[in-house]
Amino acid sequence: MRNTRQAIHLAAIFVFSTHLASCGGGGSGSNTNTPLSVTAFSLQPTSTKTFRFDWSDVADASYYRLLEDPDGVSGFTQVGSDIPPGTERYDHVVPLFNRVNARYVLQSCNASGCTDSSTVHVSTNLSESVGYIKAGNTGSFDHFGTAIALSGDGNTLAVGALLEDSSSSGIDGAQTDNSMPSSGAVYVFSRGTNSWSQQGYIKASNPDSDDVFGVSIAIDADGNTLVVGAYGESSSDTGINGNQADNSAGYAGAAYVFKRTNGIWSQEAYLKASNTDTDDHFGASVDLSDDGNTLAVGAYGEASAATGVDGDATDNTAPYSGAVYVFSRGGGIWTQDAYIKSSNSEADDFFGISVSLSGNGQTLAVGATGERSATTGIDGDQSDNSIGHAGAVYVFLKNTATWSQQAYVKASNTDADDYFGISIALDHFGDTLAVGAYGEDSAAAGIGGSETDNNAPNSGAAYIFARNGSSWSQQAYIKASNTDAGDYFGISVSLSGDGNTLVTGAYFEESSATGIEADQTDNSLNSAGAVYLFSRAVDIWNQLSYVKASNTDAQDYFGYSVSISDAGDVVAVGAYGEDGGSNGIGGQQADNSTDSSGAAYLF
Repeated sequence: MRNTRQAIHLAAIFVFSTHLASCGGGGSGSNTNTPLSVTAFSLQPTSTKTFRFDWSDVADASYYRLLEDPDGVSGFTQVGSDIPPGTERYDHVVPLFNRVNARYVLQSCNASGCTDSSTVHVSTNLSESVGYIKAGNTGSFDHFGTAIALSGDGNTLAVGALLEDSSSSGIDGAQTDNSMPSSGAVYVFSRGTNSWSQQGYIKASNPDSDDVFGVSIAIDADGNTLVVGAYGESSSDTGINGNQADNSAGYAGAAYVFKRTNGIWSQEAYLKASNTDTDDHFGASVDLSDDGNTLAVGAYGEASAATGVDGDATDNTAPYSGAVYVFSRGGGIWTQDAYIKSSNSEADDFFGISVSLSGNGQTLAVGATGERSATTGIDGDQSDNSIGHAGAVYVFLKNTATWSQQAYVKASNTDADDYFGISIALDHFGDTLAVGAYGEDSAAAGIGGSETDNNAPNSGAAYIFARNGSSWSQQAYIKASNTDAGDYFGISVSLSGDGNTLVTGAYFEESSATGIEADQTDNSLNSAGAVYLFSRAVDIWNQLSYVKASNTDAQDYFGYSVSISDAGDVVAVGAYGEDGGSNGIGGQQADNSTDSSGAAYLF
């Protein structure tokens, strides 16, 4: 590991309306009266997601209380615990996407009561405080940000750059070599008290041209286990830790498991399918349980005509029907537990193009964007093949050590070329499922609009399904607040651990706005991209925020990848087309000298 880390210094300057004034309530300095109001109470963000409050100490204050009204209408509640006397600074970490209209008051208190300061308001769209992250070896067309994953605790971020060109292998090798086109790389960043730094530059143990290592990534809850997919890897070997040097099966694919111990990363396993074959694209999608001990790997090109769990894997009569493989870890040793096919497996279904494991590792969802049934809802007719690329999602449940299919899930408005299942996400217990359908055509906006209107081709939609006992039902049909043709809303989805916060990307959205809750109506920047956050309360969904990059530009594809922490308080967004030429953390955002180098953003 390198001896130096690049610390994040994120520009975070924005204007607040303070209007400080003296407050009543005594002021004699005696503890028999309420204390004076603090003076010079101010708010200054010092790094991503941190609001720093400064004030002048009051002599007769026994303690202070910071009060927050997060949205300007909910009312004030105390932040954290009482602040001891003599303190003149307090750092408050906030989710930027939910603090655009926040208000703050500092109370100075003693035994006789508390005196309020004047109110401090957030008065901008916070674009200057967004975290801006680049690779340590930024290069043209590396597509940094194609895949992105936050640990459940929100303290570790992994970013894939599938077209990165270095020939180095393993951890923290030479980053400046560009002799192996599209071998791919993954970058790991970790959060300290008030800053982020790059912790690891990770390559495959057997890098090769066009392996696209980093096309998919997953990380566990504490950030100590990382899985990377490389669907272009060409070894014909099977199973765990086999021969990596063989290149006789083009695009067979592989997955790599890395483990962090005391801040040091090392490769733990090299995984192949049990029935490796050319063009299987094993590793196109990956996901981990929260404890990092259960792993699902999708291979959308796998060709067996088998159905269900652990069928005949040697039959190759259904090209691109797709398969998913489940692995488990015990004592640091990985084994394959299941070979999973859909219940209506057919050629070109692309089963496994997306996968999601519940946090507890007991529920698996698999997307199949090529599935062609015209049925709608749950467990309908699977034998119909009348609508090309309608898409479907399959839910599997683990009972003891055995996996079985629990549900066959379709949209409530199934239509051709909707690509339902292009993205999927499960919550911790597997009781909430989010599904993206970026080709859906309705012109509706918001929640629960008209599903039958097809006047906005490829505007995209997201669907929420809920499980009650063993029964699934659709809970919400979700559209962007500024629906437009060709936005591809639903290309990416991610759920918080409790399933109550959803983040969805629309990587072709065209607004030139920056930051949070800015102008949605402008369509002047082709494929700039946007992200939308939604929240659930008592089974009712509402849009929470409309989020843009801090340096919005055409063809940045912001929102192609998204990830949210389990608590729903950290959001990471990838923009693989961003053109900045800086390296590392918090660099110059106005520099567009490096085409499609890519970037990641933290909110």
